[in-house]
Amino acid sequence: MECNFCERYCRFENGQKGFCGMYTCVENKIVECYPYVLSSLFVSHIESLPFYHAYPGSRSLVIGTLGCNFDCHYCSNSYIARSDPNSIYKYHYQPEQVIERAIQTGCHNIVFAVNEPAVSWPFLMEIVKLARKAEIPMGCLSNSYMTEYMAEEMGQYFAFVNLSIKSINPDFYRRYAGGVDIDPVIRNIKLLSGMTHVELTTPVIEGINDIDIPAIADFIYHLDPQIPWHLFRLLPEYKMNDVSPTSVYRISASIEEAAARLPYVYFSNFVGSTWVSTSCPGCGQMLIERISSAGCGSKMVKCKVVGNTCPNCGTQIRMVGKHMDWNRREPFETGNY
Repeated sequence: MECNFCERYCRFENGQKGFCGMYTCVENKIVECYPYVLSSLFVSHIESLPFYHAYPGSRSLVIGTLGCNFDCHYCSNSYIARSDPNSIYKYHYQPEQVIERAIQTGCHNIVFAVNEPAVSWPFLMEIVKLARKAEIPMGCLSNSYMTEYMAEEMGQYFAFVNLSIKSINPDFYRRYAGGVDIDPVIRNIKLLSGMTHVELTTPVIEGINDIDIPAIADFIYHLDPQIPWHLFRLLPEYKMNDVSPTSVYRISASIEEAAARLPYVYFSNFVGSTWVSTSCPGCGQMLIERISSAGCGSKMVKCKVVGNTCPNCGTQIRMVGKHMDWNRREPFETGNY
């Protein structure tokens, strides 16, 4: 049997598993090895994930499962993505219970993060369809290596997605991401950018893919310069734990050049980053102020966007959803303080 959830198209017989370890073959049918199982379930600010242009200020129920179809040498979640699933503490949740949990905790949306959604697609699709009925927007983070059919489903059902573009160099994906091909990644980013709200993320590894920053910026510019782009510095992890942390100062010049062409460029994973707030591309006024304490995201402290426009000059700001108050379940219009 051939698994068609991701571009690896693993082939295996009854009882065998594919690369991600999350699917097996039973009576000539591909099924999940760990259905209705979560590794992660917690509440967080949406900016911490990171999403900067989707429901700013909102409270997100973050979920994750097990496994991954990549084997990134620098993976910060390798303890979940690449570990033996039997060694990980698991939560057993029916899709209905995930929705109930989101409502009980007053969350404005649900986001699948921590690992790759392609490895738990049937379970995830049950959740997202129930979330739609409950009028709870759902988003996810992905490495963009799903099949085209799955990418179309993601674009149809998910209100917002954050897609990884780890490099623009095919050799990087073959060497550092587990021997995969870059072409499906580029194809899916192009496809999804025309179907739903997309933000992009690039982990920066000094001396390895920081030289690709100008080329990635050029790709985004020609695809859609309004796409928010998150870059975060590598910290020594997993198979690259002997690599020095990426220097903020050595790569900041490349990021500044990218920001001269793209209006929404962000840089994080270090304390005190000044690259996490959103300014108006038209007049330069700070519209969404965020603070970065650590991690790949931040926390919003002030939002001046009215609807999706700058109150000072009227420039349209790329945004999906309304500004949400962390302390309230109901949305309210931005700028009304």
